[in-house]
Amino acid sequence: MVFLSEDVSAADRFDYWTELLGRTHAPMELRSDHADDFRASQRVLDLGAVTVWSHTFQPLVFRRTAKLIRQSDPETYHLSLVVRGSGASVWRHRETEYRPHDLFINSSSLLNDLYSTGDPVQSVALEIPKALLPLPRDVAARIVGAPVSAREGMGALLAQFLTRLTADPAAYQPCDRPRLAAVVIPLVAALFAHLLEADDCLPPETHRRALTLRIQAFIRGHLHDPHLTPSTIAAEHHISTSYLHRLFQDEDATVAAWIRRLRLEAARRDLADPALRTTPIHAIAARWGFPRAADFSRAYRAAYGTTPKDHRHQILHHIAGEPMRTQLCTRR
Repeated sequence: MVFLSEDVSAADRFDYWTELLGRTHAPMELRSDHADDFRASQRVLDLGAVTVWSHTFQPLVFRRTAKLIRQSDPETYHLSLVVRGSGASVWRHRETEYRPHDLFINSSSLLNDLYSTGDPVQSVALEIPKALLPLPRDVAARIVGAPVSAREGMGALLAQFLTRLTADPAAYQPCDRPRLAAVVIPLVAALFAHLLEADDCLPPETHRRALTLRIQAFIRGHLHDPHLTPSTIAAEHHISTSYLHRLFQDEDATVAAWIRRLRLEAARRDLADPALRTTPIHAIAARWGFPRAADFSRAYRAAYGTTPKDHRHQILHHIAGEPMRTQLCTRR
């Protein structure tokens, strides 16, 4: 979706912008010296699991209050790359200033005041559900507001991905959305793990959680490897297999079950992809770490109640029956 303030009457622009940010991030109180004739633009890319958006706007004060959190909390992490302008944000536990090439990390569940300066302010933002990166509240607070440079290290990797993605969104097809989400989620997990492990003063439980995040990011990046097993993962991270299993005791599945679920989800996406309709099912299975077609079919039926062949036929038949429609953007 693309929004340009010029498409709305001057009297309605600021209120519409407030409503728009409430939908793409979380409800907020906004104040601006330019509210009478507010200028802003925003492009939203829905990747399914996550949302990426780029926007340009005049200076604002954002407030996320206790009342607004009680009324509506989408339970997301918000990461924003500052491209132009500067700002400062205040939480109960931290105050942080931001300049170009900084990454801003926030949580929809925390009280926050953000002051932006510069005309215009430009940033690229990412919304990711907390359920994809579960962290205890006290651990999450250590990440929110942590200073992150986008010029080097993990911050630079994430910033480069977001910048390239928003620079030419028309280069990607709707079927690319889950693939792009599958790239960005491990990048965010790795960034969070890096921030937590960099603090030597953190309690052992926090370092334990950081290691778990790092391992999960590693697993997501190596699903294609048929030799990805608890023992190889433990060896890669210089821990024992028994300790790896203890790390996953607080997760919703064992290590092996977690790997199998992610592999099946990835294969399920490929089976529903019209661009891969001629790719043999056994090739898709092998791509996601199932070298034996019989093992893949058995695991798939157990997880989804149908065979890979039947699922692909049903999805592609449904797509073929729909009228061909292409919508590049929606402008309001």
